[in-house]
Order: sequence, then structure tokens, then C-alpha cells
Amino acid sequence: MVYRWALISQKPGVGKSTSGIFLAQALYEQNHNPILVDADKGQSAQDWDEQAGGMPYPVISKAVRQLHRTLPEAVEGRGAVVIDVPQVEDHEPIAKGAMIFSDTWIIPIAPSPVEVTRLFRDDRFTDFLRDMQELRQEVGKSEAEVVFLLTRTNTSKPTKGGPDTECRVELEKHGFPILQTQIPFNDHRYRQVGGSRVRALGTPYERAAKELIASYSPGASS
Repeated sequence: MVYRWALISQKPGVGKSTSGIFLAQALYEQNHNPILVDADKGQSAQDWDEQAGGMPYPVISKAVRQLHRTLPEAVEGRGAVVIDVPQVEDHEPIAKGAMIFSDTWIIPIAPSPVEVTRLFRDDRFTDFLRDMQELRQEVGKSEAEVVFLLTRTNTSKPTKGGPDTECRVELEKHGFPILQTQIPFNDHRYRQVGGSRVRALGTPYERAAKELIASYSPGASS
């Protein structure tokens, strides 16, 4: 089984590239032979890879349209593919290719009522997701799994009240599942530089990767 995950966001600044780096690292540490595709013209993942002196898995730049046509050859032989997708509102053509290719769409979001309201304003984002599911069917692919990842939270686990709980309730109203794992804000482990020091082991990203594999992989029951 090959895991194909795309990190999707409507806007920048939600921890998408950081999540891409650490989820790929978690997959590497769990022996899934990953590759990280930086499809964002801002090249945050590429910059991180360079400053780290090279991650222990490949990081390639593919900020192009028609990713679903060019990626299969580029990622051949890998056990997992993680795509850092540019924000949809500015780079929709690139995002579309990544979403056709990927089996799981991971949507990082900060637990703020403003962020949730903005995301679902005028149903544009949900309409986009629906249209992309229909486009996948047109090219012979099954529906992608869609799951939200809460980032920039106060805790690494769900609480009984507070912003993360309010965000979960609102997302569930729209019919979307949310990972139980949360990514705390300003965790010092996500500011690491240096390939030998970047570790997902012991971080919420290790749990997030395991949760994604268990519940949001092709054929898994979610």
C-alpha cells in the first residue's frame, strides 16, 4: 500500500509546511519510505530541507499544474507521498492536480471561530471539495478521504471545553472528521533546524501519522 497525503489549506499560515515536514519524518521513522513534494512556489519545505542539511527522505520541488500526471514517475518506488500544497485561494490549478493524485486530503486549521467561519463562508470551500471529488470520479478515482488537523492549539489532546472543542463542534456540523491528535502552538520541537535533530518521535506528529494510517488509508474503516 502506498500512502498519498495532500496537505490542503484555503490560506497560508496554518502550519501546513511544518505538518508536511513532520508527517513525512514520522513516516520515515515508521519505515514507510516517504517522499515530500513541495508544490508551493514559496518553497518553505525546500528551504527547511536546505537549512537542515538534507532531511533523511527526499524533498522535491513540483510547483506545477497537472501534478497527477507528473508525480507518478517522480515518486515511483516510494511507500508514502506527502504533498505540501499551496493555498487554494491563490493556486487552485496546482492544488487540483495534487488532490486528484492524493487519496487523503489533510486540512490543517487553527482552532479559531474566525478561521472556521472564513473557511466555510459562502460555501466556496465545501463546494470546491465537492467539485474535486466529482473530478476524481471523472478520471476513474474513488472519493478521497478528507480530515481536519487542528494546529496551533493549547494542548496536544482534545479538551472538554475551549477553542479546540468549539472548532471540533463546528467542523462536525459541516460533516467533516477531525484527527484526535492536535498540534500545539509554539512547540519548541517544531522549530528545529538540522536534519540530525528533526524527529517526529515523541511528538504529536508521530501520533497523527499513526492515526492517519489506521483510519484514513485506502480500505481502512474510518
